[in-house]
Amino acid sequence: MSANSGIIPDPIARQPWGMLIPLFLLVAFGAAVLYSAAGGRMDPFASSHLIRFSVFLVMASIIASLPRPFVRFMTYPAYVVVLVLLIGVEVIGNVRGGSQRWLDLGFMVLQPSELMKPVIVMVLAQFYASLPLSMLTGWRALIVPGALIAVPVAFVLLQPDLGTSLAIAFGGAVVMLLAGLPIKWFIGGGVAAVAAAPLLFFFALQDYQQRRVMTMFNPEADALGAGYHINQSKIAIGSGGIFGKGFNNGSQSHLEYLPEPQTDFVFATMAEEWGLVGGLFVLGIFTIILSWGLKVARDSRDRFASLVAAGMVATIFFYVAVNLMMVMGLAPVVGIPLPFMSHGGSSMMTNMICIGALMMVNRWNREAPRTGLS
Repeated sequence: MSANSGIIPDPIARQPWGMLIPLFLLVAFGAAVLYSAAGGRMDPFASSHLIRFSVFLVMASIIASLPRPFVRFMTYPAYVVVLVLLIGVEVIGNVRGGSQRWLDLGFMVLQPSELMKPVIVMVLAQFYASLPLSMLTGWRALIVPGALIAVPVAFVLLQPDLGTSLAIAFGGAVVMLLAGLPIKWFIGGGVAAVAAAPLLFFFALQDYQQRRVMTMFNPEADALGAGYHINQSKIAIGSGGIFGKGFNNGSQSHLEYLPEPQTDFVFATMAEEWGLVGGLFVLGIFTIILSWGLKVARDSRDRFASLVAAGMVATIFFYVAVNLMMVMGLAPVVGIPLPFMSHGGSSMMTNMICIGALMMVNRWNREAPRTGLS
């Protein structure tokens, strides 16, 4: 035991409790909301939510213990394995709700596209960490990472899964930006994306995806159809007021007006019962977790670790930002759950991988002093 830890063993004292305690509180709060969403029962949502978190917390602890050389060595093989799984989804994947996104491995049903979110961050961090700084302004710094992102995004769009494809692209783009690529390339890419948006809307999106985009601008135009989700979500959030209707007293979810109250619209379920106070609590917890992750990235002793940490923060942030905008009608309904609160194994797995990677980099930072990015 160290002098600073007193009677607390070092392995326990060294944990990032400033992040873990808020995370535990958020997961527990999510379980309470899921308990209410099920009509005052632990099953089927709250109990499985807590079990999944416990299992993936063990996984995150294992990730946190991995040595740097092993992680860097495994980045490209991991990318290839997940890419093969994505191809397998197209060949033998299970179809649910009109989408082909899952692989039945016998002992579990896996959604490989979820694994690609953290993996794309790792592989791009490894690429830029190995690339000389003098080559960051060359086309190789753009073309190779662009291809590494575009290939899995193309397979995910075939499923079709617009939300996950955007998440993969966002995480990859953040790593490219922080790696030091010329900002003019991103400005040019943004201009090109805006110019191509009409073509993508009419020729790349499915009919239901087009309706979701149009509904975002005028949900009242089809209040009982495409706009139903957003309208009911706004009603639930607005009716909560400042302090909410009280725990287990939400009418929108209990009377089944609010679709998917346990997954995509869990924030609306929470806001109806806990009001503005509950919403600020959730936002505050996410701010603490993401701020801690950014500090880990800033304190990282080398380029690879810094990019990994920043990319994992960006991945979690994408989930949070898109989900909150979605439930408030500021973004199309794209099936992005709220981390650590929504019921769902795939999203919990992805976000706990991100947490594990951040804990891993935090351990690297603690074990070796910062010597500058290289």
